[in-house]
Amino acid sequence: MTGRFHGVGVGPGDPELITLKAARLIASADVVAYHAGRGKESNARRIAASLIPDTAVEERLTYPVTTGATDHPGGYTGALADFYEESAARLAAHLEAGRDVVLLSEGDPLFYGSYMYMHDRLSERYETQIVPGVPAFAAAAAAAAAPLSRQTDVLTVLPGTLPEPELARRLADTDAAVVMKLGRTFPAVRRALEAAGRLDHAVYVERASMEGERRLPVAEVDPSTVPYFSLIIVTGDSRNGARSRRPGEPAEARTVTGPTAASAAPAESAAAGTTGPTGSTTPAAELLVVGLGPGPDAWLTPEASAALAEVDHVVGYGPYVDRVPQRPGLTRHASGNTVEIERARLALELAARGERVAVVSGGDAGVFGMATAVFEAAEDPDLRHVPVRVLPGVSAVQAVAARAGAPVGGDFAVVSLSDRLKPWDVVERRLRAVAEADMALAVYNPASRSRTEQIATARRVLLEHRPPETVVVVGRGVGRPGESLTVTTLGDLDPATIDMRCLLIVGASGTRVSASGRVWTPRWVKP
Repeated sequence: MTGRFHGVGVGPGDPELITLKAARLIASADVVAYHAGRGKESNARRIAASLIPDTAVEERLTYPVTTGATDHPGGYTGALADFYEESAARLAAHLEAGRDVVLLSEGDPLFYGSYMYMHDRLSERYETQIVPGVPAFAAAAAAAAAPLSRQTDVLTVLPGTLPEPELARRLADTDAAVVMKLGRTFPAVRRALEAAGRLDHAVYVERASMEGERRLPVAEVDPSTVPYFSLIIVTGDSRNGARSRRPGEPAEARTVTGPTAASAAPAESAAAGTTGPTGSTTPAAELLVVGLGPGPDAWLTPEASAALAEVDHVVGYGPYVDRVPQRPGLTRHASGNTVEIERARLALELAARGERVAVVSGGDAGVFGMATAVFEAAEDPDLRHVPVRVLPGVSAVQAVAARAGAPVGGDFAVVSLSDRLKPWDVVERRLRAVAEADMALAVYNPASRSRTEQIATARRVLLEHRPPETVVVVGRGVGRPGESLTVTTLGDLDPATIDMRCLLIVGASGTRVSASGRVWTPRWVKP
């Protein structure tokens, strides 16, 4: 019989926080294993030292590298992969011999722990049991006597190794947060907290539950003194007030995020603006509708970038809001993909109260974007007085066309295959009209998870009026990592290869492919 494999959490540092079950398994283990850095004591072993029996075989699994350089041909990742394979083989040898193995893990085995790499390699081959442990952030919250989250607060756990802009965005978008893996990352984490408006409620805890425990406001921490065994907790909004992130603003004036908050503070009608609690009148601010372009920052116009640097609120579909860098004073209102009017109304109501607001949209906001939704919502008599300005952006069709060459160099049409806002028979009539007019055609929204047949139907409709040799350009994720561009024909186009990230350009009869592979449509049309 083989031995049993146990992943045992020993808690954050104080031996008295080891669970009774963990203590029993450690005390009866045939083999006790633990990870350690070169020349360093294993913190997990130190915590459990008094429980390890004299009869137990100890397996010290020493990392070949932690933060330094390595000459391994696979670099840091390759060195660790080999290390985990070798470590698993050492433990497997004991298990094959019938010995029970306890692998100690600081905190909890399944929370940022090295145990998981052994679990991946051994759990399917040997009987495995996992014993949870008190995670470090729970001990840190207790040490700081700061409740992390209450009621409906959302708690997000973040590694400090995230890119600074991404960390700031995530900190701004959650109610409560824990930031792990500090050490050398602390300066960037502090800047991200400040950009997210969370610095005032961030507490630094070092060596929670251990000897030398220290806690103080993040703003007072000397970065040169921050060890690996430290983390930051940001208490939830039910304690600190709504997330306006605007220093000095009274709690009663702070806005509620999300499109469902649109009715929380209805705008007053007429150009007089919104009446405040003291009877003063706040004029409506201009609402900006901003096209972000298809993806890369280089395609964001200077005008749009300058506008986003000045507003206090950004409203939009989640992935587009994510593209706006977080900074102090910015409140983000992200929502799903099918609530355009609710989003627009929220933005208009914020602007009606005098808030500086930008509604963001991918590509150009006026091409199947948020601009029309804003103008539709602005038909409400209570919101007509809000001035709206649309800032153009690079559209997806422009991006794909530029990658291909000049397939829309002559007359062209743009059609969306989505039938969410119009009947499919209308789409078909428009496809036939464009095909009969012999214009190049840009096809937006060719497919989605729920719409898989439209592109096949559109291809059939177009082939009724266009020859199979008609040039087709398929751009997928153009401007983003992993982008691709395929030049094919209408006859050879495989609808099964088209997904929601694609934009198609179907050429006119004159569209051609040059010897270099560039697609272009002449400006002239032969009589």
